[in-house]
Parts: sequence; C-alpha cells; structure tokens
Amino acid sequence: MKRFLKFSAAALLALCAGAWASAQTVYPTKPIHWISPWAPGGANDILSRAIGMEIAKTLGQPVIVDNKPGATGIIGTEMVAKAPPDGYTITLGAPGTHATAPSFYPRLPYDPVRDFTPIALVGTVPNVLVVHPSVPATTVRELVAYLKAHPGQLNFSSVGNGSMQHLSAELFKRDAGVDMTHVAYKGTSAALVDLMAGHVQVAFESMPAVLPLVNSGAVRAIAVTTPKRSSLMPNVPTMDESGLKGFDVTIWYGVFGPAGMQADVVDKLNRAVVGSLRTPEMSKRLADLGADVAGGSPAELGAYLRQQTGKWSKLIKEMNIKAE
Repeated sequence: MKRFLKFSAAALLALCAGAWASAQTVYPTKPIHWISPWAPGGANDILSRAIGMEIAKTLGQPVIVDNKPGATGIIGTEMVAKAPPDGYTITLGAPGTHATAPSFYPRLPYDPVRDFTPIALVGTVPNVLVVHPSVPATTVRELVAYLKAHPGQLNFSSVGNGSMQHLSAELFKRDAGVDMTHVAYKGTSAALVDLMAGHVQVAFESMPAVLPLVNSGAVRAIAVTTPKRSSLMPNVPTMDESGLKGFDVTIWYGVFGPAGMQADVVDKLNRAVVGSLRTPEMSKRLADLGADVAGGSPAELGAYLRQQTGKWSKLIKEMNIKAE
C-alpha cells in the first residue's frame, strides 16, 4: 500500500508538472516583435501600431513595433522572412514589399510567397485618378478622348518608378490606349505641390493624400481604382464603371510571419487581427485612411497574394517598367 501511495503521489506530481509546463508554452508567453519596414508616420506604420495595440489586448502580451526602413521596405521585410517561425516576429506587408518587388529586384533576398506565412488581410485602399482643374475632363471617357487628341502632352506624377501610383498610370495607359509623360518625385508632398500648380496635370494618388485637395477644389477626382466605390467619395465612379472593364489597382495591407509557423499559432493570430478590425478604434483608423476592412482566413490572404504577384509581374514585364 505504501508503495502504491508513493507511486500515485509521484504520478500526480508528474501530471501536475506536465500540465504546468504545457500552460507555460501556450502562445504567446512573451512580447511579440512587429517589424514595420517603413519610417514612422506612414500608413503602414500607423496601421501596424494601431493593430498591434488591439491584438495585445486579446493576446495578453505587448506588441512592440520596431521600424526598420530602407530599400523600399525590403530590409525590414527580409528580417521577418529570416526570423524563427515561432509567432513572435510578424509584419504588415503591402504590394510594394510582396507583390511587385520580385519583378523589380531579381536578387530579392526573400520570396514573397515561399518565405512567409499569411495571417490576415487587414484592409484595402483605392488610388484616385485626379486631374488639375485646367484639364477639360470630368470623366474617364473625356480624359481618354483628350489624351488621344493630345498624345504625350500631359504629365502624370508618381513617387517613383515602380510605385503603385506609377503602376496605376501605366495600367491606365495600356488599357485606354493613351500616352502621358511620367514625372517621378521623391515624395508625395512634392508631387502634390506640382499637381496643384499645374506642372503635372494627372495623378493616381492615394485616397488619404488627395482627399483634402479634392474637397477644396484644388484637383478634380475622376475615378477610383478599386472594384467598388469609396465611402469617402461615394459620388466618384470606379474605373470599371467608367468604361475600363476589369481595371483594378487595390492598395492592400496584410499581416505575415515567417514561413513554417504552426497552424494553431497562425489561427490565434488571425483571430486576434480579424477581431481587432471590428473595434471602433480600428474602424475609425481604417476609415480615416479611406480603407475598407478586409479580414478573412490565412488561406484567402495567401491566394490573394499569389494573384497580385502574377498580375503585376505580367504588367511590369509587358510595359518594361524598371525600378529606380
């Protein structure tokens, strides 16, 4: 009997110790490192910090956002690709780091599909086709007609070769069969100053950047580039509605981790991120950026990434677009 009691006590202690150890390894047990591959203050960084604050409440651990800018987002993104796949290093990806980079950089130090685990699509934002008031066009059809009558005479701005503003315009040129002259700037502010001054006459600008100029009458909004209209510009039609069927340039943001993450960790992060998007704080953040809330499963983000990578690779090769 004594031996039995001694054995039972030992078994009970072992069982308790095992349960305690298991509880200690339930994800997460330490702060999560969120790498933002851009400088502070931009849309990517703003969303990273806002989502990080919300999911920290759900997961019960701090989310530390660390800015690692450089090489158009490649430096910080590479750090995530090469981090341990334990769920403690994540990032907010976007078209520039995940969909278009492979076409511009043959020696890209990561594969956007193979080297990452998709977690959740956060939101989508349109670009807006705007013109200087001197351009005699209020619709896409009128703008196309004017450009065909004046080939190469209008300038369009972007924040650099290969930027989504640039690619939006190149897609428009291809689909509409028109010609414009590209003028690249080092930043959005300089591009908008010249647009308001009439030095460039056309731009595909991000919704948050151009909305105040549209509201003030400094520029005229012609169309949005997403498949559906924006709630911030409900009277502005889509490019598709305006006659360019299938035209779609969507700026998207998705949460990724390194390849090889465990399914249960991915599921927990997905539920935390998607849940954060439903909070009043995040709804306002996204609305201020002109973004539509996304959400969905990791598999859906993975499929969307593959579709986007293929789409932009085809256009970049067809138009022979080179990075700066």
